[in-house]
Amino acid sequence: METSFFYALLSLPFLLIAFKYLSNSKTKLPPTPFPSLPLLGHLHLLKFPLHRTFLSLSQKHGPIFSLRLGTRLAVVVSSPAIAEECFTKNDIVLANRPRFIIGKYIGYNYTSLVGAPYGDYWRNLRRLTTVEIFSSSRLNAFQSIRHDEVRLMLEKLYRKSGPDNFARVEIRSLLSELTFNNIMRMVAGKRYFGVDEANDGEEAENFRELIKEVFSYGGVSNVADFFPVLRWFDYKGVEKNLARIAAQMDASLQALVDEQRRRNDGNTMISHLLALQDSDPEYYTEEIIKCIIVMMLLVGTDTSSVTVEWAMSALLNHPEKMEKAREEIDRVVGKDRLLHESDLQKLPYLQNIISETLRLFPAAPMLVPHEASSHCKIAGYDVPRGTILMVNAWAIHRDPSVWDDPERFEPERFEGRELGPPKMLAFGMGRRACPGSGLAHRVVGLALGCLIQCFHWERVDERLVDLSEGKGASMPKNVPFVAKCRASFVGQRLLGV
Repeated sequence: METSFFYALLSLPFLLIAFKYLSNSKTKLPPTPFPSLPLLGHLHLLKFPLHRTFLSLSQKHGPIFSLRLGTRLAVVVSSPAIAEECFTKNDIVLANRPRFIIGKYIGYNYTSLVGAPYGDYWRNLRRLTTVEIFSSSRLNAFQSIRHDEVRLMLEKLYRKSGPDNFARVEIRSLLSELTFNNIMRMVAGKRYFGVDEANDGEEAENFRELIKEVFSYGGVSNVADFFPVLRWFDYKGVEKNLARIAAQMDASLQALVDEQRRRNDGNTMISHLLALQDSDPEYYTEEIIKCIIVMMLLVGTDTSSVTVEWAMSALLNHPEKMEKAREEIDRVVGKDRLLHESDLQKLPYLQNIISETLRLFPAAPMLVPHEASSHCKIAGYDVPRGTILMVNAWAIHRDPSVWDDPERFEPERFEGRELGPPKMLAFGMGRRACPGSGLAHRVVGLALGCLIQCFHWERVDERLVDLSEGKGASMPKNVPFVAKCRASFVGQRLLGV
């Protein structure tokens, strides 16, 4: 405690200069909570989960308010109208990202699509990923992988449950394997979960552990991000650990790239990017290739699996809605084959369930932070250059002025309506919106639809499924989804041996 205070005390001269500047300026900042503590500012108010804390503060101070977080100024937005102003009128000004420490090490020195500053480099990277990674033609080329991984998940679940009696099952691990293997097979043509020991072994285990470590740092705010002077001493050894993880991760990714170069089969994302490297080596560097891979693994795995888990939890608390979805699937798909990705556009009620799940349980309840590259105005308030912008998508999705009975799980609210940004911000808005939304909808739709089609589900007892949030950037469930399931008639025919 004394050491921490000593480190913070060293930043006092810098804070005094900043506070003096702000107090003497005529800047009209958004409302701010009282009190703002010396040195800390409003850091003492940040309680997890942040989206609930920020909702509480917005109810007291309005849909836009400001916080002093150590040496940084932050503005929090909890209104769809103000969010729309941010990402239309001020979209370019707010297209930067704060330079948090994790981005230096895991994001290859702020060169990833998520963390790179707005400019020519980022625009080229965005164009690359949109055309070469997430385009419809590229996603269609990997369709068989998604179907294969979903079927493997269903077969595992069938063996756990059986055709005759309801068996107690947990699906979080199955969903994690599904999404991780799906990305790994798209990227490198290999599975890292669920293969035999001869092909799995130490390489896969080490890689999975690295991903877990990265997630553990991604969900925790590092105090040195708000007190830069603490970086002189590497407070709590955060940078040392991140440097170690980054080095090991880079070595693993380089091994995947080298393996693909030797195989040269052309059927993976890495091999496709290496082919582009041959024609333009200065742009398609190996660092860019590795950066794309790590971002896909970090952003495209956990988010999809938690969305399916939330959807199943909500449906189990509303069995009539699950039955309605099953009837739609049986009517459209029939009982002689598994649901196919091409069926998803013909299943509007299933799509409504996914939309309602993303509304109530967004995998990114707080959008990835933005940073103002120059002074701008939002909702009539001044936002100085360097301000961190945080948008509370979770609060916007539950805004009673926008949504009727917003706390209720009601897929029917989307019937005949296409509700997107700024009322729905599950994938962000503006230039820095998530480019992988198409892949996410395919994975979630196929996995959720097949779980409904192939199994009957019941709660383990009379109590409703717990819908409280756990800790983590992707808002996992606090209590993993556990239910009783039995193979349906369709499931027995298609999965039974």
